[in-house]
Amino acid sequence: MLNIVVAVGFMAGLGLILATVLVIANRRLFVYEDPKIDEVEDLLPHSNCGACGTAGCRVFAEKLVVGELQPGACTVNSAEMNQIIANYLGVELGSQEAQVARLACAGGSNVAQRYGDYRGVESCRAAALVAGGGKGCAWGCLGLADCERVCDFDAIIMDRHDLPQVIDDLCTACGDCVDICPRDLFSLQPASHRLWVACKNLEKGDLAEAECVVACNGCGRCAADAPGELVTMVNNLAVIDYSQNTHASRVAIERCPTGAIVWLEGGVHKGQEAVKIVRKEALPLK
Repeated sequence: MLNIVVAVGFMAGLGLILATVLVIANRRLFVYEDPKIDEVEDLLPHSNCGACGTAGCRVFAEKLVVGELQPGACTVNSAEMNQIIANYLGVELGSQEAQVARLACAGGSNVAQRYGDYRGVESCRAAALVAGGGKGCAWGCLGLADCERVCDFDAIIMDRHDLPQVIDDLCTACGDCVDICPRDLFSLQPASHRLWVACKNLEKGDLAEAECVVACNGCGRCAADAPGELVTMVNNLAVIDYSQNTHASRVAIERCPTGAIVWLEGGVHKGQEAVKIVRKEALPLK
């Protein structure tokens, strides 16, 4: 009986000591968190897309509460909801131009040559390790839809020519497609950047066009026609300098013979001299 009493007393004493330690530790290690953070987080879209530049909506809410960011930095949330957050916090709404993912390739199966029929894991990354997936252009899209699968917002669909198409209204600029593409064809661009080079090919002239009808062939007409140095040729590829604030000019697309440089506004627009693509079915293997 005595042993039982001693054991019970020991356990009770030990429990009291541990409880005291936990109370002291809680007081010393307690980190205050502003209750406004929870309130603001509830007003955010909970997409955790990272378009605002933070790791997720919770982190964004924390930065809003301490004044490091403004509500308008969230381009996924509605303007009305961002204004509600601004009013709640008593801060300026602020703004940030929406960004969208752009694909630097237009070489679908109907215009780009293939030298082999890849059969294996349905993944661009896997295909890239096997002789480039059989595609002639070493820079071209492999068309196995890694980007479509990784997009949590259904903003990317594969068209009939196995080429990704970005739906701007659904794109949150999360960057997942940028990370997954083995050929670095995606990049995040401000939506106002209408002038776009839909190619990364570095070959020149007939060599480029032999692999893809719509490849940039390095002719330099766009650079010659564009105002100032808006467009320059780097390693046989047209490069746009958006910092010149002259990107609203679409004159650079008009004489492009392949249509590699385009204007994005309500669809994809090519210049008057661009080759007309009439083929609908895939090119045969070479």
